[in-house]
Amino acid sequence: MGEIKEFKPEILKEIDRIIKQFPEGNQKSAILRVLHLAQNEFGNWLSADTMDYVARLLHLNPIEVYEVATFYSMYNVKAVGKVVIEVCRTGPCCLVGAENIIRHLENSLEIKPGQTTADGLFTLKTVECLGACGYGPMFQIGETYYENLTEEKVDGILNTFRTAQN
Repeated sequence: MGEIKEFKPEILKEIDRIIKQFPEGNQKSAILRVLHLAQNEFGNWLSADTMDYVARLLHLNPIEVYEVATFYSMYNVKAVGKVVIEVCRTGPCCLVGAENIIRHLENSLEIKPGQTTADGLFTLKTVECLGACGYGPMFQIGETYYENLTEEKVDGILNTFRTAQN
């Protein structure tokens, strides 16, 4: 077991507000939003201890939280870099070069999907449709979409993040 982290009082108040939006006994309906809060609050990933804590708050069995957290690519169940690159790998993006962009990122960052660079800056993930099918290949970093990617555009984006960290 790691260090037990707890939400700040204002986050607990927000969780209570979220839970009250659902009928009595249906607190599980709040799980997605509470997991987002937990991930944002506890280092951009969900440790087993964090998921157990969410389960206790929502009066759920831990497995119910694990199932949700591991199903959706928007949750990180292991530590990630400061910059998480989520590359769309579905059909429409692959038809216009997503696989080439993934290979280019693998070579540029010297990692495979699911891995983090040695300096802890970048994590590469491949994900299902991000809803920008007409603008592929594309990836998402945080809440920003980068569309119509080329290797040159990718290099520029990576350099922008590298420069921002120095």
